[in-house]
Amino acid sequence: MPYKPFDLSGKTALVTGGNSGIGLGMAKALADAGASVCIWGTNPSKNESALSELKQRSDNVHSILCDISDESAVNEAFAQTVSLLGKVDACFANAGAGGGAPFQEFPTDVWKRVLSINLDGTFFTFRAATKHMIERGEGGRLIGTSSTSAIHGAAGNEAYAATKGAMLAMIRGLAVEMARYGITANSIIPGWIETAMTSVRVGDEKFEDRVMKRVPVRRWGQPEDFGGLAVYLASDSSSYQTGEEFIVDGGYTRF
Repeated sequence: MPYKPFDLSGKTALVTGGNSGIGLGMAKALADAGASVCIWGTNPSKNESALSELKQRSDNVHSILCDISDESAVNEAFAQTVSLLGKVDACFANAGAGGGAPFQEFPTDVWKRVLSINLDGTFFTFRAATKHMIERGEGGRLIGTSSTSAIHGAAGNEAYAATKGAMLAMIRGLAVEMARYGITANSIIPGWIETAMTSVRVGDEKFEDRVMKRVPVRRWGQPEDFGGLAVYLASDSSSYQTGEEFIVDGGYTRF
């Protein structure tokens, strides 16, 4: 018999950036565990493709076009999500964007774009989620996807690293502030995961020779590696765990 606290039947989850990569990996697992799921993304064709995959797992899955850097769009999409699902029990702020360059030449427009998506977008998403969860009065789960760039030097990638480090600080604060409402807040810190964002590195012999040797499990991470953790963090089993940072990197930061 399955361990009941991991059964997400009757639970709902929102996953931003859920149309590919880690977000889709988490959304699949959440649906498999019985949750009703809504994914947000900015690419219509990727949304439809992801939704098709999710419908093979659950009848109650939805997708919404949303640019999380747009405050009004987030508020509208969140209201639509609540209309579709009836409520939001777990909110995964997973959507993000990269953009690197030598720091002394880093373009201001790229810096602002990365911050607007990764940091402002997370703020807009979590603000809408906390307002909804507090008003419902039944608690909830906030989960943010950060990066190992937040905890080690990320040369040429300071904008991305800055947003992911700020996310960790935001979530620590939320863990303390929201506890009185029964809302937990935790972070996931992925290492080198094979996604669209890292596709230019996959198969790069020089890069993989330098990096994979530092990954004790000797492989790229896969989106599916985040499924179990997503289910745990959305479930009743994690009700006493908040303010934590879960590193999923095959041992990279320990080596």
